[in-house]
Amino acid sequence: MKKSLIALAFGTFALGMSEFVMMSILPYVAQSMQCTIPEAGHLISAYALGVCVGAPSVVLIARKRPLHQILLALICIYLTGNLLMSACSDLHLGILFRFISGLPHGAYFGVGSIVADRLAPRGKSSLAIAIMSSGMTVANLIGIPTGTWLSDLVSWRAIFLFNGAWGMLTFIMLYRLIPHMAPLPNTGLKGQFRFLKSAAPWLLIATTTFGNGGIFCWYSYISPLMNQLAGFSPSEITLLMVLAGGSMCVGNIAGGKLSDRYTPGRTILAMQTCMIVGLLSTFFFATRPGIAVLMMCLCTACLFGVSAPQQLLLLRFSKGGEMMGAALVQVAFNLGNAVGAYCGGLPITYGLTYNYPALVGTGFVAIGIISTITFCRKYKKENAAV
Repeated sequence: MKKSLIALAFGTFALGMSEFVMMSILPYVAQSMQCTIPEAGHLISAYALGVCVGAPSVVLIARKRPLHQILLALICIYLTGNLLMSACSDLHLGILFRFISGLPHGAYFGVGSIVADRLAPRGKSSLAIAIMSSGMTVANLIGIPTGTWLSDLVSWRAIFLFNGAWGMLTFIMLYRLIPHMAPLPNTGLKGQFRFLKSAAPWLLIATTTFGNGGIFCWYSYISPLMNQLAGFSPSEITLLMVLAGGSMCVGNIAGGKLSDRYTPGRTILAMQTCMIVGLLSTFFFATRPGIAVLMMCLCTACLFGVSAPQQLLLLRFSKGGEMMGAALVQVAFNLGNAVGAYCGGLPITYGLTYNYPALVGTGFVAIGIISTITFCRKYKKENAAV
């Protein structure tokens, strides 16, 4: 495994910590900032908004720069936002700092995917991108539980100080291990968006938004489902979240290897089919602890199993705007996260039990499957690697 890919994974670990840890420390932050938990929830939304704004903005501003320089600049923005957040006591400033922290997220994945693709041996691009993305899954496995523990033991600010320090370490790793890479060909401002005239990127964006969003419909409410329906105690749910993080790690690497062997399109379709099975099984058998845990592992593995093939396909079908195309995967992922969490919560709002978000998620994934099948049929002749 190339050390340069490990350096890229350090960056995705940092981004994973910054994005997801807020969900587990929200009560501590709300108490510290003297606001309600729903108000503190705006800190999560601010990060997601930063991702959506930052991905295209950073790409447009920095598209003429060498790739390794862009990565270094993005990590500087990341560590600045996190260090500012560690000293913040005001909710409104916190929202600003979280927005800043989210700005480099999508662009880092976009640029990092291009770098990983260039560094990969022939026929191993999906696996290289999966290795880069593995930092995100490791953050879910060990980073977030550790962050929650630090917040409980010391302060929630400690985790953002850690993020800042990790950002500095990542900067050093990237500076030393990522080789000089020339800028992408300058296609001009309009050229960055020209690939969007084709149906291919829109189908891939729909596949990512709805397919992944379907999992977030259910996963956003995994704790009450496991507690109230499956019968696990709050202390056991912490261990279940670690198990879910481990499943994400396994699914991420498996998705990369399967994509290189069987093509990205087939891998995405197979993973989304497994998502449907997992969500429907959860809906019907959520009160059976063994099945609930098994389906949790299946669904979380598939959530990251589609990551590398989706990233690679959008990179392949965004000629002239590769950096923008790769960054849009993260925009679609975060859009699916936000919309899925909202729609998954609607049945609960109307008094239904916590297994119903899985049913809503099934409908989302079905739309994702339709998008995947349409894409594969339409572009199979154009690119045999689909």
